[in-house]
Amino acid sequence: MRRREHVIGVVRDVYERYGFEPLETPAFENIETLLGKYGEEGNKLIFKILKRGEHEASGEADLALRYDLTVPLARVIAQYQNELPKLWKRYQIQPVWRADRPARGRFREFYQCDVDSIGSQSPTVEAEILSSVCDVLVQLGFEGFTVRLNHRMVLSGLLNAAGVPAAQHNEALVALDKLDKIGVDGVRQEFVARGISQQAAEKCLASFHVEATEPPDDTLLRLRHTLDEKDDAVANLAAIVSLAEQTNVAGRIRVDLSLARGLSYYTGAIMEIAVPDLAGSLGGGGRYDNLVGMFLGRDVPACGFSLGLERIIVVMTERGMFPAAVSGGAVDVMVTLWNEDARADAMALARDLRHSGLRVDIYPDADKLGKQFKYASSRNVPFVAIVGDDERAQGTVSVKDLRNGDQQTVKRGEAAQHLRARRS
Repeated sequence: MRRREHVIGVVRDVYERYGFEPLETPAFENIETLLGKYGEEGNKLIFKILKRGEHEASGEADLALRYDLTVPLARVIAQYQNELPKLWKRYQIQPVWRADRPARGRFREFYQCDVDSIGSQSPTVEAEILSSVCDVLVQLGFEGFTVRLNHRMVLSGLLNAAGVPAAQHNEALVALDKLDKIGVDGVRQEFVARGISQQAAEKCLASFHVEATEPPDDTLLRLRHTLDEKDDAVANLAAIVSLAEQTNVAGRIRVDLSLARGLSYYTGAIMEIAVPDLAGSLGGGGRYDNLVGMFLGRDVPACGFSLGLERIIVVMTERGMFPAAVSGGAVDVMVTLWNEDARADAMALARDLRHSGLRVDIYPDADKLGKQFKYASSRNVPFVAIVGDDERAQGTVSVKDLRNGDQQTVKRGEAAQHLRARRS
């Protein structure tokens, strides 16, 4: 939990510095709100809530647990359209649920950290979102990560150029989205299994391939030759790259034509964060200008990004990236109990130390000091404060540093200052 709160604190601080406002939504939604928004794979992973009471025996579902935070956001925008500003930026940090098979960094219940910008089609939106996400990762200590960028309309153009009929585009994108999991051969087989011709499949795989070291401008130049010199989607990608280069995203962007993002509500730019030596991403997002329209009846421009909190925590833990204060104990000093008569005095000392800003535990029983020290060590408490009969008579406190065994006696009124100075 300390690690979780550390990451959430960094995320919240960065997002608010970019002008995003907080939002929370209920854990469950009407099932109709969620179904049909995530593609065929997503629909299978929705946790459904059976009808209750007299309808329980029907085995039908009318509610479902949140699958993500984006569709509930779209529902909120439609529901409160008259109370929200024309341009609205929100962040949301809450759990979501998916009926998935648990694995390393993959859970059935996990937190997402979302940022979304509503009301503008400007590429400034994508650049700002990417900048905020990169700020989060840099502050958490990540290095060498890459921003993968693509566009849904570019994917459609490449599929058309390869000879894939429009009716099969969704099938092709579902297969392509599995590239990281099943590899090129697996995607080739899945293309064919989904009714896409062998010839079209080969052309697709050739079009989607981009060398990891290829500069974005080179990829965009090839796209203009393949699609159209004036293609709007390519121009939009170029604008996002250009704007992002003026932020802390500079040097991190890679236009990756194999990036598909399986959620069916994306309409424009799509993006993911790739970290070296990590299967999968730390988060992803994109533009979804039509999603709000499913609830409102008219389209509203929208773009967002979601960071996977649990995956970030797993990676940071494995790589030893958390600060010592986060990975260490939750207590700065433990006040020992000399004997039963000293209980009130020990409580008073603990009170004074807490008022000074220290995190203080107090041993509840008059036990041997050795046992009390052992307990403090088991909780990674760096210091113990001892007030025996002699210390009480002299108005002092003995402070023992359990990290190196050093023990010093200080005036009681100076104990807090002494501990704060040595805590770091």
